[in-house]
Amino acid sequence: MTKPDLIFVAQVSAANGLNGEFKLLSFMDDPFSVLEYSPLLNDKGEPALVITKAREQKGALIVKAEGVPDRTAADKIKGLKLYIDRAELPAPDEDEYYITDLIGMKVFDQAGAEIGRVMNVDNFGAGDLLDIHPLEGPNFYLLFTMENVPEVHLAERRIVVDLTGV
Repeated sequence: MTKPDLIFVAQVSAANGLNGEFKLLSFMDDPFSVLEYSPLLNDKGEPALVITKAREQKGALIVKAEGVPDRTAADKIKGLKLYIDRAELPAPDEDEYYITDLIGMKVFDQAGAEIGRVMNVDNFGAGDLLDIHPLEGPNFYLLFTMENVPEVHLAERRIVVDLTGV
């Protein structure tokens, strides 16, 4: 069996109470849709977590999982990054992208000059930000909007950005 193409979908956060429940940060458009995939995988593509119960609390997922009987066990898995095999996901709609597809893409300005590479895509609550590592100088963030990023060419692994308003 070959290693699956992994998509980062969730991360274990803090323990919640004493009975093994913990907060799960879901990075899916619909946070509850992460529950449709079982088991969730670790970064090697191996089964890592089977969620048995979930509820919403103040906009977050509070979950219970197999093998996590108490707070001590929940504390041990804090920070665990969880993935699913890309083959399990639907193809994105036009003008939609999986974050993993953008990471590592070359970045060009509208004149065709290479600027750098996308190192990551972060979201601190106000929208997706491209973390761009330029050819020279420190990394910078660019809000991932149609105005700032008018072209994404997945096949060529390149994006075109408009920095005039930045």
